[in-house]
Amino acid sequence: MAAVFDRSDYRTLAEAIYLNQAALGLLSNTTVDAMHSFLDEVGRHGNLHMSDEEEAAFLGTLRERAARLWHTEPGRIAIVAGASELLGQVPFLLPPPAGSEVILVAGDFPAVTRPWLRLVERGECLVRFVEDKPETDLTSDIIAALNDRTWLVAVGSVQYATGSLIDVPRLREATAGAGVRLVVDATQGAGAMETDVAGWGADIVVGSGYKWLGGHGGVALGAVEPSILERTPPLPGWMGAPHPFDFDAQQVLFADDARRFTQSTMAYISVVGLSAALDQLLALDMKEVEAQATRLANRLVGVVEANGWRPFRDLDDPSASGHIVSLSRPGHDVAGSLAALRAAGIVCGSRNGRIRVSLAGYNTEQDIDALARSLT
Repeated sequence: MAAVFDRSDYRTLAEAIYLNQAALGLLSNTTVDAMHSFLDEVGRHGNLHMSDEEEAAFLGTLRERAARLWHTEPGRIAIVAGASELLGQVPFLLPPPAGSEVILVAGDFPAVTRPWLRLVERGECLVRFVEDKPETDLTSDIIAALNDRTWLVAVGSVQYATGSLIDVPRLREATAGAGVRLVVDATQGAGAMETDVAGWGADIVVGSGYKWLGGHGGVALGAVEPSILERTPPLPGWMGAPHPFDFDAQQVLFADDARRFTQSTMAYISVVGLSAALDQLLALDMKEVEAQATRLANRLVGVVEANGWRPFRDLDDPSASGHIVSLSRPGHDVAGSLAALRAAGIVCGSRNGRIRVSLAGYNTEQDIDALARSLT
């Protein structure tokens, strides 16, 4: 099981076994070189090597690559500073009618749930939480929670703590049939598996750039349905204007595509890095990336179960993702295990009292075997 990615392109792998892409992902040498080149040749020189016109068009390269990776149109791609920036605006882009209900997953990432909880505090909607339970299918549980008061479902396509996988097309079919809006946070899936925005049909999809997509912090992606482009961003910034460098301070005008959601100058060096990282992903078969992770996950579970470690979901469960494996052992000190792994040069994460192993295209069976030897 050779790595899908070129391991020599990741300097970190020379000093550690990295199984933590779900937290802060590794940057390839290719990505870092692109960032250094921008900083040296453009960024450090102010406007000497970047005119206003070039700055206004600067995000176009990333938007085009993101559209290809996510199977949608560039005009529907929003470039923002963070996924939370767009998620926080969703309740105002899709305001719930009085007395309506929003369905969330109880263990989801807080950036997905907190905007709606704020509306609950203001008395503007109700929230129904669905539990992520290993013995049931999470997608089915969300669908079963739909009722005549449901306005919207907001959910991570892959649950960050457990690796539980949402069948987004099936969920969308159910929500569309019920007249319910759908918002998907693809942060823990995009870059590790196929992200088909056109096929999903969700109203809004977001994804952070610094995990599986292979970029650094300070830039994220959004994909919005055409109907959302008819709505006014609740937090308008100067860069969302049709011609930002006209500096019209007396009108609130918006670009006629998803550029309207870009608020301001952002981390351009991260934009360059993410563009380079997406080029690398676009050169791969995402189905092979996903299949490799599944093979490694099966190897991992097959070995560590002998020592009493169990995944949150059986890997043959349709609700289990292959690239995030959440392990637990009754009565075991997870913090102590993580410290022992670190001492052995193995980097994993911990979420909700479990060891979270996140598998990327640079991982191999040797990584898994080393983890298994240390995870006693």
